[in-house]
Amino acid sequence: MTMATDAPAVREVQPGGSRKPRNAMRRRNTLIGWSFILPNFLGFGLVTLIPVVFLFYMAFTEWSAFGDPEFLGFDNFTRLIGDGSFQTSLGNTLYYSVFHIPLTLVAALSLAMLLNTKLRGVAFFRTAAFFPYITAVVAIAAVWSQLFSADGVINQILGVVGLDPGVGWTADSTLAMPAVILVSVWRDTGFFMLLYLAGLQTVPRTLYEAARVDGASAWQRFWNVTWPCLRPTTFFVTVMLTIQSLKVFDLVFLLTAGGPGQSTFVLAQFIYQKGIVEFEYGYASAGAIVLFSMSLVVTIVQFLVNKRIER
Repeated sequence: MTMATDAPAVREVQPGGSRKPRNAMRRRNTLIGWSFILPNFLGFGLVTLIPVVFLFYMAFTEWSAFGDPEFLGFDNFTRLIGDGSFQTSLGNTLYYSVFHIPLTLVAALSLAMLLNTKLRGVAFFRTAAFFPYITAVVAIAAVWSQLFSADGVINQILGVVGLDPGVGWTADSTLAMPAVILVSVWRDTGFFMLLYLAGLQTVPRTLYEAARVDGASAWQRFWNVTWPCLRPTTFFVTVMLTIQSLKVFDLVFLLTAGGPGQSTFVLAQFIYQKGIVEFEYGYASAGAIVLFSMSLVVTIVQFLVNKRIER
């Protein structure tokens, strides 16, 4: 009696025989991954990286878009030091940043804490608070210009309590910058409020319950529970606000065009004036490098301070 031998023969697997299909799959996945990120890399390289590299070269030259750039060394930076317009724009930028950053941070945090409660219609109020941030800057500038005019609503309200300045805010060299800061704070608060709202969602409720059991007041719960838990969010908000404040341009340009005189003439507008209006691309590039260096230094300092606090 013989046993049936019709079972399929076992194929002998050679060492490393499955490596080819595995490599093909790996190459396929790599190509698919590159196909997703390559357009972004190309766009970043063409629109951002190459212009930035060219900017650093331009800062050491004199070029008006015609002819070849003439190498000047550090002459553009030396000229910046003695340029009165540059000094004014730098001072106005710092003036704007010193008030815009803390006011926006406090307003955003206060609004986030208010809208983090079980308030009726809270979804509507959150949307309403965010709406200014997505509104066109041109529309914002047009509306606020009317509100800040000599016979505008703001002066009429101030007139009720005897504080009507009698002039349009954006036409007065003393009131123009406070007006710009006020509008900027109003516009940016909604965006940073959302960041703080997200941060508040991560605070463990058990910490509040334990604090209540210990008899902590509302201020003690905020200072000992909420504020420490929001430190990463506050750090991110501060960095973003600092960079945004240093490079402010569109709202200032549309609201006051840097005036009256040069009372709201900021550093980004100085770069625009020299580069786009006066065709001094090399000189404008030097100003841009100063702005970039300021943002970089302030951000590094913020990172170091935050790292030291975390220890």
